[in-house]
Amino acid sequence: MDRTTRSATRPTGRSALVRTASPPAPPGPGELTGRPGVAYDPSAPAPSLRARAVRVLEDNWTGTSTVPSRNLYPHQWSWDSAFIAIGLRHVSPLRAQTELETLLNAQWGDGRVPHIVFNPSVPLDAYFPSPDFWRSSTAGRAAGAPRTVQTSGIVQPPVHALAAWLVHEADPGLSRARGFLARVYPRLAAWHRYLLHRRDLGGGGLVSVVHPWEQGMDNSPCWDLPLSRVAPAPARSFRRADLAHGAPGDRPTDLDYGRYVRLAADYRDGGYRDRPGGGHGAGAGAFAVEDPAFNALLIASEHALARIARELGAAGTARHARARRLTAALVRRLWDPAAGMFLCRDVRGGRLIRERGVCGLVPLLLPALPREIAAALVRTACGPHFGLGGAVRLVPSHDLLSPAFDRHRYWRGPAWFNVNWLLERGLRLHGRPGPAAALRRAVLDTADSSGFAEYVDPYTGEPRGAAGFGWTAALALDLLHDRPARDGNGVQRTEGGDRG
Repeated sequence: MDRTTRSATRPTGRSALVRTASPPAPPGPGELTGRPGVAYDPSAPAPSLRARAVRVLEDNWTGTSTVPSRNLYPHQWSWDSAFIAIGLRHVSPLRAQTELETLLNAQWGDGRVPHIVFNPSVPLDAYFPSPDFWRSSTAGRAAGAPRTVQTSGIVQPPVHALAAWLVHEADPGLSRARGFLARVYPRLAAWHRYLLHRRDLGGGGLVSVVHPWEQGMDNSPCWDLPLSRVAPAPARSFRRADLAHGAPGDRPTDLDYGRYVRLAADYRDGGYRDRPGGGHGAGAGAFAVEDPAFNALLIASEHALARIARELGAAGTARHARARRLTAALVRRLWDPAAGMFLCRDVRGGRLIRERGVCGLVPLLLPALPREIAAALVRTACGPHFGLGGAVRLVPSHDLLSPAFDRHRYWRGPAWFNVNWLLERGLRLHGRPGPAAALRRAVLDTADSSGFAEYVDPYTGEPRGAAGFGWTAALALDLLHDRPARDGNGVQRTEGGDRG
């Protein structure tokens, strides 16, 4: 996620409207807790973790979507909104539905869901890359970019169908009354079709990302090799707004940032055209990577789309079969037995990237993963490279033993709450209730003690990045919620309630 560039400007609203058949209005400020304004009372008990998480989501609500952080990140981010909807479903299923609908209203004609939907009330000079950098309505015209909403031109991991199904399950009656799934299913199907048809740049059946921001783990050491081929944009051609709000040692380097800008500008100047290939590097631009986490989330969402199809009266058989084929392709192209985990593939170079990023553990959430591979992933997660249940409080974003590991620098070592939520889900799915319960408690404790931080030091839990972060609060709510023994994806759930 391009969080290296978000500004400190406070959003005041959004112009993108959710078009529905006269649904009830989404909750306004204070309506999630029923406390529109409470004076300070020193005798009152401290609010619970649940109440504090809900307050974060209230504070970050714009009226039609939720910003990641009021102080730093003033627009709507794609996979942030999917994770936020997953948590919101427990306190306002209506607002969770609206969150996803607002994002999908900005979908391009070719099916892509852009990674940023811009808030028009935020001044252009408050954020970079701003809408006038992406030029979506002009540079993206051939790809069907919307004319009335400004967006970026790249994408983020496809968590959206999984989020939509979980949101539906939270209140099926409301969902059916509003026609929620009937409206979002065609858009989600088009989104998956875009990825599967236009982004198979290596010709091996998997989706490639064309920019590190698309995978969401911006400066991961997994990108160092393919990024080394990219000539950075001149420093004078961009302004790093992120350094005004965060320590330089926590952020990507100037060299990395120049390469991010170069890749984005080249993609824009090419009309955001994708060039599917047929093999070793064919069709790949300067940066094209098959990432295990991105593809695993697509597979999980394919399974969710199958369930949505069945809810709407269609057969989901073909989508389940596609998910199984994608799982087989994931194993065939990205599994490395010696590493005990999945690795990224440099499509242009035609080889696996020998860095152990946490992205290589995320396929643990897949139900059709071979048993021996799931067991190996658990061993790797609990071993010295990632330290689950031992050296660290939360699973780090990169290999603890790698020379590239940096416990403070964004995705080169810090622990992120969305990734740990995915791993907790995978541990439950593959019959590891003990490690899952321990990770669940660690996520809740660290979210609480860090003030719902964007990310944390994996050893100490020290907060880094923004406080009051949207998906941290939302996923804490999800882990807090009393849940049935199984959810709609067949995942064994851990019972749990609120805590003070």
